[in-house]
Amino acid sequence: MRLIFIRHGDPDYEKDDLTPAGVVQARLVAERLCDEGIEEIWTSSHGRAVNTAKFTSDLLGLPFKSVDFIREVTWGSRDGDPVYADGHPWDIADEMAVQGMNLNDPAWRDNPYFKNNTVLNSVDTIETEIDAWLADHGYVRRGLYYDHVVEEDRHRTIAMFCHGGSMSAAIGHIMNLPFPYCCAMLHMNFTGVTILRFDKGLGACKLPCLELVNDVRHLL
Repeated sequence: MRLIFIRHGDPDYEKDDLTPAGVVQARLVAERLCDEGIEEIWTSSHGRAVNTAKFTSDLLGLPFKSVDFIREVTWGSRDGDPVYADGHPWDIADEMAVQGMNLNDPAWRDNPYFKNNTVLNSVDTIETEIDAWLADHGYVRRGLYYDHVVEEDRHRTIAMFCHGGSMSAAIGHIMNLPFPYCCAMLHMNFTGVTILRFDKGLGACKLPCLELVNDVRHLL
């Protein structure tokens, strides 16, 4: 299976919609995706993701399915006590680097910048639900990796329209990379295309291959 993550187009966050520039980006990425052999389209239930996905859906003649679990992460204090940068995970990742903290620490949830941050709730939900979604598509997580329980003679290709934070959380979990590291590493552009390729053979899987990251050639 090839799983294509696409960040939404330039947003009007107040209206949870696309700006005029975002509409142009959504049209261009739909054209970019038309030769990928996409068989399913999934999208976050946020309007800015749905309205990006619609262009690809219309162009390919494929319906899309909207789900809540890949909505954008939220952040803030869990108990009302102040948290650094109001809990903004990208600012926190930058500050961790400034202070020489290990962004690859698997115990990042215990880091003082994160342990009282509601972003943990979002990340936990995404990790749990992306595993359930992958299991429905034939990939069952066993510890750190996924067993492929349905034999395929070719790679299915599935598109998922979502957000910078939710994409970082999902990809980080699938690839066993800590969320702060992914926030620092994966600065996804609007309508950037990222592709993970899973082993199509039956049995225990190798680590999925990161085939492409943040491709924005359609915007050039």
